Amino acid sequence: MNKYDCIVVGAGVGGMTAAYHLAKLGLQTLLIEKSPLPRYKPCGGGVSPIIAKYFDFDLTPAIALQVHTIRYTWKRGDGVEVNLPTAMWMVHRGQFDQFLIDHCLRQGVEVKDNTAVTGINFDSHHWQVQTTDGIFLGQYLIGADGVTGSMTQWLGLKQQRPHPGLVLEITGLEPPPPEATFEFGLLKDGYIWTFPKPDGYTICGGIFRGYQSKALHSSLINYATQEGIDLTHSHVTPHWLGLWNGDHPLHAQNALLVGEAASIADPLTAEGIRPSIWTGLKAAEAIHQSLNGDTNALATYTETIHQEWGADMMWAQRLATLIYSAPSLAYKGGIKRPQTSQLMPKILAGELRYGDIANEAIKQFSGSLIPGRGR
Repeated sequence: MNKYDCIVVGAGVGGMTAAYHLAKLGLQTLLIEKSPLPRYKPCGGGVSPIIAKYFDFDLTPAIALQVHTIRYTWKRGDGVEVNLPTAMWMVHRGQFDQFLIDHCLRQGVEVKDNTAVTGINFDSHHWQVQTTDGIFLGQYLIGADGVTGSMTQWLGLKQQRPHPGLVLEITGLEPPPPEATFEFGLLKDGYIWTFPKPDGYTICGGIFRGYQSKALHSSLINYATQEGIDLTHSHVTPHWLGLWNGDHPLHAQNALLVGEAASIADPLTAEGIRPSIWTGLKAAEAIHQSLNGDTNALATYTETIHQEWGADMMWAQRLATLIYSAPSLAYKGGIKRPQTSQLMPKILAGELRYGDIANEAIKQFSGSLIPGRGR
């Protein structure tokens, strides 16, 4: 029976980042993925170039397109455009994920795809991971199987309720303008975002306030049709969003959660790639420290995520509550204001934190909701 320093369950960006850095630190690492690789991953595919600092290899071969402008709209009108201080990267997740897998393999990670994990058990020294391809032993375990995966529950940790999302992929088109659009008026309790790709668009919708998904499909199709986008070569994929919903334990006995298994996505924008990659890096560092005798390393991992991400997501939650409670007033009184519209690109680029702007933003949004105070 093969034994590993660490077994990572789930080959999303968080799991792959953890596996890569574990192997780079000299640890025997197994990465298990239930789907055959390469595989399709429903995702908008927008990511900040700040992720480049989390790797020691060039990511640009995996970047499909760079976006220099974002546009906010209300029911497809009343728009405002903002030039990005730093271009946003657009990726096809299947290609981007395979690029990371290839680097994991080069670093020495053992990858088993098309292999489902059916159960786990800790035997006082090792995790026994039962799979459809046998049992594997790991001194440490990382759950990276997403917000609807089983690892969180099996580890005895709190599983967050997922929010519904939908991805509409459109291909076979002429290259669209390098502009991302955020539409706030056509989807109740959420918004629609459109990211260009070299041969089409990825249009996503997410519900951020509540859990009803009935209008998602029709809203995205209607929006694309009204925008004049040819849907001949398109497909729709439902998925679930693991939005941050307050501090919660992310470690158990010799085990950690990363990515959307840790419900790490931004509760205002649903940004998930950047924080998932970051948690993967931090998890690898924590396990390495634990193996070197730091008995508090895994608990410190939870504290680090809470302090460096969760504290800022608290402000994102408050802003989300204001915006999605009264979206029309919030859009007109806050989002489209020049001083506000310039801030979101910096948040998405990782150049600003919500905590840096929250008090003023909440004051603006709240003022727009009180008669006589909005402008």
